[in-house]
Amino acid sequence: MSDCLFCRIVAGTVPSTKVYEDDQVVAIRDIAPRAPTHILLMPREHIPSVAELTDGHAPLVGHLFAVAADIARREGIAEAGYRIVTNVGRWGGQTIDHLHFHLMGGRPFEWPPG
Repeated sequence: MSDCLFCRIVAGTVPSTKVYEDDQVVAIRDIAPRAPTHILLMPREHIPSVAELTDGHAPLVGHLFAVAADIARREGIAEAGYRIVTNVGRWGGQTIDHLHFHLMGGRPFEWPPG
C-alpha cells in the first residue's frame, strides 16, 4: 500500500535503521524510543493489525516472535528480560495501520502499562 508508512519502509523507499530483514519480516530501530532498546518488527505483508490475523497467519506470527527472541539475544536484553507489545485500534494506541510489534528492553518495566 503506497500510503502506508511501514509498507514504504519495508520497500526501502523511506529511510530506516534496519537491524534485521528476511523474506517475511523487517525490524527497525524506533525513531522515538521508549526504552534503551526499542525495535519495531513488521511483516512485509500489509496486515492492518492483530484484528485481521487468521489461522493462515500462524507461521508468520511464529516467525515474528522467533525473530524478536533472536534480536533480543543479539541486543543483549534477553537475560534481564524484555517486553513485546502490539497495539490494536485507536483505543489500543495503534497509530500506524500495519501490524507491528515493539520489542523493548534495557530498563525495568511496570505493570499495568498505561
